[in-house]
Amino acid sequence: MSELQVKTMADFMASGKEADLLFWVGSAGSFDDRAKKITRAFVKILNKAGVNFGVLGAEESSSGDAAKRAGNEFLFQMQAMTNIQVMNAYNVKRIVTACPHSYNILKNEYKGLGGDYKVQHHTEFIAELVSKGKLTISANLKGAKVTYHDPCYLGRANNIYDAPRDLIKLLGVELVEMKRTKSRSFCCGAGGSQMFKEPEPGAQDININRTEEALGLKPDIIATGCPFCNTMMTDGVMAVSEGAAQVKDIAELIAENI
Repeated sequence: MSELQVKTMADFMASGKEADLLFWVGSAGSFDDRAKKITRAFVKILNKAGVNFGVLGAEESSSGDAAKRAGNEFLFQMQAMTNIQVMNAYNVKRIVTACPHSYNILKNEYKGLGGDYKVQHHTEFIAELVSKGKLTISANLKGAKVTYHDPCYLGRANNIYDAPRDLIKLLGVELVEMKRTKSRSFCCGAGGSQMFKEPEPGAQDININRTEEALGLKPDIIATGCPFCNTMMTDGVMAVSEGAAQVKDIAELIAENI
């Protein structure tokens, strides 16, 4: 945070000012070494566009997604209500996150507990910055072949299909679609708390199935919009054909080409 000059909501309150939006980092983006690169990439984009944003820092707890999907409603409500109390104290109105799991639960599950916010996925927000002329993306990846994996909680759960693809196309790449895509996309294998479950003996892992489908298109890059998907597809490439394709979040691709 200090390296990228990121302010906390507490910093804003201490200065008597308010942030325009809260960047919800999420558990993966905070603790997983690979996902931290996605967090940093998105912060670079926000800084480049001059966005007045803050983070909760140590005050941010788990969104409660993993607990709820695993069936622990009591724990979910405890986590959610703690987060809502903190965010409402900072008068948070708008949230952007790079994690579809957090996006879905903050947008759809927090309202009934007293947390009513405008929530956007980072691809939606980046697309908004581009449309307003606050960010210019270079078509530096011309000639590269890219396939995009739809995250379940972004796609089928919330019908966000166009923003990620529009951003990918701005990079000048050839976007190729898998057979199972958009509303008929196939899970990476991490949703519903399956990220933390051991694979079934003798059965093919879901992420291997999806990775084989992606690699069948012979892409240079498998683009993702979720830290969980990124992990599962990265592991899949290493297991199926290591080095056959890069796995990158859309924020990383954008940050490298602005």
